[in-house]
Amino acid sequence: MLEITPATVVQVIFLAREGGPAEAELSAFIEGMNDDEKAHLTAIAWVGRGSFEPEEFAEAVRTATEEATTPTRDYLMGMPHLAENLEAGLEALGIDVTGEEDDLL
Repeated sequence: MLEITPATVVQVIFLAREGGPAEAELSAFIEGMNDDEKAHLTAIAWVGRGSFEPEEFAEAVRTATEEATTPTRDYLMGMPHLAENLEAGLEALGIDVTGEEDDLL
């Protein structure tokens, strides 16, 4: 079960794409999430970059929780292609975010 709303993931994607001026907002947005949301966000990114298969999502969440040694915002913001990884992860998990994307545009 996903412990983060698709709309929240889409918000991270949009902020990550904006880069420069939105970095402080992205940092604060991720920092404001609870630990479950952070673990699920990280797991979605890992699925998107191919570190885990979609059927291994629960394992990815456990790994994200157990291995969170640096602040999640720092880890994710340092990840190359964060927005693309999150998009690919949502797609691989079969999560349709069309409505959420439209709401943000």
